[in-house]
Amino acid sequence: MKNLQWQVCVFAAILIVQLGTVLCGRDFYSILGVPRSATTNQIKKAYRRLAKELHPDKNKDDEDAVQKFQDLSAAYEALSDTEKRETYDRHGEDGLKKEGGFGSMDPFQSFFGDFGFFGGGGNERKEVMKGADVVMDLHVSLEELYTGNFVEITRNKPVAKPATGTRKCNCRQEMVTRQLGPGRFQMTQQTICDECPNIKFTNEERTLEFEVEPGMTDGQEHKFVAEGEPHIDGEPGDLRIRIKTQAHPRFERRGDDLYTNITISLQDALTGFEMNIPHLDGHKVHISREKVTWSGARIRKKGEGMPNYDNNNLFGVMYITFDVEFPKSELSAEEKEGIRKILNQNSVNKVYNGLRLSS
Repeated sequence: MKNLQWQVCVFAAILIVQLGTVLCGRDFYSILGVPRSATTNQIKKAYRRLAKELHPDKNKDDEDAVQKFQDLSAAYEALSDTEKRETYDRHGEDGLKKEGGFGSMDPFQSFFGDFGFFGGGGNERKEVMKGADVVMDLHVSLEELYTGNFVEITRNKPVAKPATGTRKCNCRQEMVTRQLGPGRFQMTQQTICDECPNIKFTNEERTLEFEVEPGMTDGQEHKFVAEGEPHIDGEPGDLRIRIKTQAHPRFERRGDDLYTNITISLQDALTGFEMNIPHLDGHKVHISREKVTWSGARIRKKGEGMPNYDNNNLFGVMYITFDVEFPKSELSAEEKEGIRKILNQNSVNKVYNGLRLSS
């Protein structure tokens, strides 16, 4: 009897949990595929990845594509904001709706800009006037290009506001026919304008979030649609963020490969050495040499370069070039003789032009 009562209690508890989930609305954590303990950066990365996959313009054969994308946008809006996330964790989606202001943002456009699959049927779209694009250089470190990072960009953007009176708008050139007399007509070109409500531009501070993705290259651009200069009779231009790589004290990047130089002592060059090089994300690149290392010698460490932008699972090569530091102190005659006995080398003095070695 007690066992039956316990089973009934467990079933009732499960039913209450499931019913509570239904009443509270959508499970935003499941939609984004992240745990409830996920950090803000994990939420943003999950949203970025899924938004590319689920955007309706890329899933035209899926009848539920629009709904899936709306659910994804709602999940990101709720969980990326600290206050909204706390409300959602306590009261679910219903709690967010009661507080108001939920569902008013367009996270895809403000977070990503343009991925190139918006607005199909471009030939049918009427051409509209557009404001100038704004290009902004974003200086990032090599560490950020290796691991990725989220950067907040603050910009004062001119925004159109209603003003008193009217203005001439949508001005265009049209051919007008005038009758000069019986059987005589004249065609002239005139500027025709409409009357529109007056507007004024005021500067507003806008905060955009930009993801520095692993493997991005110097000069690469990302576009935020309609975040450029406004046009009084058309659409705003775009804001283009251009990557500028800061100089690094240890590494030089060439494509997906990294280059660095190491100065070793003459003793290590002759007898061998072992060392660790700190990489851009903090992990150590181990180097061990037992044979003689001459000045200008170069070794390759596969998989220790930069991540490939298109496939972050692929990494370039790290090239390490060695320089040998000779001792600056003078050697005694006995020391010189001792070195000659140890090395046991014949004098090899070749004169050449530096372009190629003699045979």
